[in-house]
Amino acid sequence: MKRLVLAEKPSVGRDIARVLGCKKETHSYIEGNDHIVTWALGHLVSLADPEQYGKEYKEWNMDVLPMMPKHWKLTVLKKTSKQFQTVKKLLLRNDIKDVIIATDAGREGELVARWILQMSGNKKPIYRLWISSVTDKAIKDGFAHLKPGKEYEDLFRAARSRAEADWLVGINATRALTCKYNAQLSCGRVQTPTLAMIMNREQEIKSFKPQKYHGYKIFATGMNFTWENQRISDKKWAEELGKKLRGHDLVITEVSKKEKKNYAPELYDLTTLQKEASKRYGFSPKQTLNIMQSLYEHHKVLTYPRTDSRYLTNDMTDTLKDRIKACQNGSYKKAAATLLRKEIKASSRFINDKKVSDHHAIIPTEQYASLTSFSSDERKIYDMVVARFLAVLSAPEISEQLSVKASINGELFRAKAENIKQLGWRELYEEETQTKDTIKAGNIPVKGKEYPVGTISMTEGTTNPPGRYTEGTLIDQMDKKGLGTVATRADIIDKLFNSYLLEKKGNEIHITSKGKQLLELVPEDLKKAELTADWEKKLTAISKGKQNDQKFMREISDYTQALINDIKTLDGK
Repeated sequence: MKRLVLAEKPSVGRDIARVLGCKKETHSYIEGNDHIVTWALGHLVSLADPEQYGKEYKEWNMDVLPMMPKHWKLTVLKKTSKQFQTVKKLLLRNDIKDVIIATDAGREGELVARWILQMSGNKKPIYRLWISSVTDKAIKDGFAHLKPGKEYEDLFRAARSRAEADWLVGINATRALTCKYNAQLSCGRVQTPTLAMIMNREQEIKSFKPQKYHGYKIFATGMNFTWENQRISDKKWAEELGKKLRGHDLVITEVSKKEKKNYAPELYDLTTLQKEASKRYGFSPKQTLNIMQSLYEHHKVLTYPRTDSRYLTNDMTDTLKDRIKACQNGSYKKAAATLLRKEIKASSRFINDKKVSDHHAIIPTEQYASLTSFSSDERKIYDMVVARFLAVLSAPEISEQLSVKASINGELFRAKAENIKQLGWRELYEEETQTKDTIKAGNIPVKGKEYPVGTISMTEGTTNPPGRYTEGTLIDQMDKKGLGTVATRADIIDKLFNSYLLEKKGNEIHITSKGKQLLELVPEDLKKAELTADWEKKLTAISKGKQNDQKFMREISDYTQALINDIKTLDGK
């Protein structure tokens, strides 16, 4: 008897087949003595379109809305129906004793596999392969620790609820708005509040009134002092202050010194990586995800990208040295060699089982990285992940912080300086390391002493409006507001650009006139980030077995009913 392994993509399927020793290859599966490995080509099955629920839904008609299927129907996607038939035949073979789900280890990956099994009428036992990298070692370990499919039932329920909720809200609202205004208007439960967020920022920028302000800087005792009140809007008053300061000495009122340990920032999750890659290289979130996917699947040098965790689990401590060895090349040779000479201990700064959800933070795998095989963009993302990984394991930066308070004729001034005693992890980021003012030990001013003032200069500036979103800051804001998930945010932003609701000017995102009009016409409730964020929380609770999926779907049905009634009574144009 054999086991059927269902992967998500052919490339991953081939890797699994090779590790399992399957040699007999066809264009849609690979067979061995004990296993047959096949794949899903992404989705093979999806929720049925409205037309498949009855003739009355073939035409877009407001009178039949909202559509509320009593029993949800699945349909085989036409594009990939041939592959579905292959998988179904394999499932029904008499020599197949059970099924191993090896699709992406996450909510959507679970849905891909379960719908295929459901549509095929599978009755055979299910097991789950749950891995965070596709190296040979990870695949072998994963097969040695397969889990019963029952343990992932809640994850499937959450995934199914997400898909059904999006169908109910998206399809009903899109049809209702299109019928009402006789114009093609597409909206969704995550798309619309994301669009509203950009519109709100646009309004903040428009209503912003810039103001000029003035301040003072002085140079004394070898340090730069800044006036404590910072800003005066009235230039005449600022000039009067200058007269008050001139001709007087600086009196030191307080001097404090302290040693500061500065540890590296946390490891990357997908959102933080997308945000920083956007800022540093101008990559879109989708671009970063695609590059990560290639480094994970094709090169096998980085772990699973779609993660929202910035920590590792305790059982990974023993693997850290092998991971350092794997990236001991290029510009990281020295830092890696330093780390390999010492013992690496588990630390709560990067290891915390409670803060790891489906997957741990993005880090290098134990597979040696051949840097010459990377494209220049792959190299950029790989370098970001490796630098952060090595930095987190490195010694802290240690500096001596000096803070001085002083006064001139009753006006208060402050100065800060620092001396770096140990660069630590900062050595990995030398080109970015900008030190503050430094001062030698012998030049530190003395409390109570008066010093002559070198220069007094009036500074001026203008208050700035809030900045427009870039793709990096938008994905970060979506994360903070709970809009979408790490797996879906990049696609949502892409969809908004492709539907011409948003456009880019340089790096900045602008809302189009079509986007503005859509927001004028949709009900207020659909624009609220809090609503969809609350749904995401509930979906997470369902995936952990802490909430009932049927109760959630009843809430979504009630909400859809109210939403369509709302659209029917709207009077926008």
